[in-house]
Amino acid sequence: MPRPLDARVALVTGASRGIGRAVALELARAGAHVIALARTQGALEALDDAIRSEGNEATLVPCDLKDFDALDRLGAAIFERWGKLDVFVGNAGVLGPVTPLAHVEPRQWEDAFAVNVTANWRLIRSLDPLLRTAEAGRVIFVSSSAGHAAQPKPYFGPYAIAKAALDALARTYAAETMNISRVKVMAVNPGPLRTKMRAAAMPGEEPLSLRTPEELAPKILALCVPEWTQTGKLYDFPTDSVLSFMPPA
Repeated sequence: MPRPLDARVALVTGASRGIGRAVALELARAGAHVIALARTQGALEALDDAIRSEGNEATLVPCDLKDFDALDRLGAAIFERWGKLDVFVGNAGVLGPVTPLAHVEPRQWEDAFAVNVTANWRLIRSLDPLLRTAEAGRVIFVSSSAGHAAQPKPYFGPYAIAKAALDALARTYAAETMNISRVKVMAVNPGPLRTKMRAAAMPGEEPLSLRTPEELAPKILALCVPEWTQTGKLYDFPTDSVLSFMPPA
């Protein structure tokens, strides 16, 4: 029986744990060949074992997202092997320091933007021709309500500001590809999930009260299939709805 992503190639960043791992497995079950990018070789190999147990294969890319030259080379490597990229899920992110803005060290600020924003821009720069070549290129950026909340949360400045920039990146790329290509671009707000990042941000929270990345993954898969038609919008997992971004106040 055909699967929705048979013969398609999908790149997932931050694929070794949490949302990225769950999405990589979900895309593999749907038939995609997953290019799994993360820093930890051992965790990538465990993911590969899980994907093989589902009857599929993966390509492992141990890489630090701050190695921008490696991200540039990745596009060329994908072109040489497949000549296209059907799905790009920009999931990897860092929380950064939880502290007043005036106390954030410059290096902490730079790291938050390097991983949460700049790496995604470098990947779009590297992958854009491959996504446009695909029959139905799909791009998903994992964002956060912190980036567009009506009332900003104190002490989460680097994370929230970087996620706001990521939303702007997604919307801009959607506008640039709309009507002149088959590429569709969506941002995703996962809401509070049972992940290591959430535990670091909210250490007093009961983890079992939260939904899991495995519950979110099928919703992200739905945004990756050729039948998905919307672009430049936000899928909000807590309300299971597609939202338009609010205009500036």
